[in-house]
Amino acid sequence: MSEPVRIRTPRTIVRLLDIEEAELLQRYRVENREHLGPWEPLRTTSHYAIDGARQAVEASLEAARADRGYPFAVLTPDGGEMIGSLTFANVVRGVFQACHVGYGIARRHQGKGLMFEALDSAMRYAFGPLDFHRVMANYMPRNERSGRLLERLGFEKEGYARRYLKIDGLWEDHVLTARIRSEG
Repeated sequence: MSEPVRIRTPRTIVRLLDIEEAELLQRYRVENREHLGPWEPLRTTSHYAIDGARQAVEASLEAARADRGYPFAVLTPDGGEMIGSLTFANVVRGVFQACHVGYGIARRHQGKGLMFEALDSAMRYAFGPLDFHRVMANYMPRNERSGRLLERLGFEKEGYARRYLKIDGLWEDHVLTARIRSEG
């Protein structure tokens, strides 16, 4: 990627973080540890340390350079606070042209439509410049809020996977969804 991605929405900026901004990621992780815990894999203490945040930002930049994934931060319009994350991961090119999307939002910013706003714009970027044909998103059945968000974004249910991912220390079932780029 030659030029840094910067997706502006009315109330957010969606982009990769720079190494110097690792503190934004660390603050987001620490402030939302309990809130995001039930929806994420178990985390080590280093995940919440500044070095862990720096390593994550470095890995994000490398993943984007290599077209393996796009771990975007969702920021306030002034770029001063990270309010969420959304990642296009597991990129497969060739005949598949697909990826998975994962996302999370800070507790104090949920329920305001900000994740819909950020994901809606990011999906246009995924089907445009990133040239994906299919974006897949999976959620735990008890995460009804996530299910409604994906439905509102045009994702369709494609299946159900038992004991699909190890989340918060337990193998959790997931509803499998996808959105396919419309041709024309």
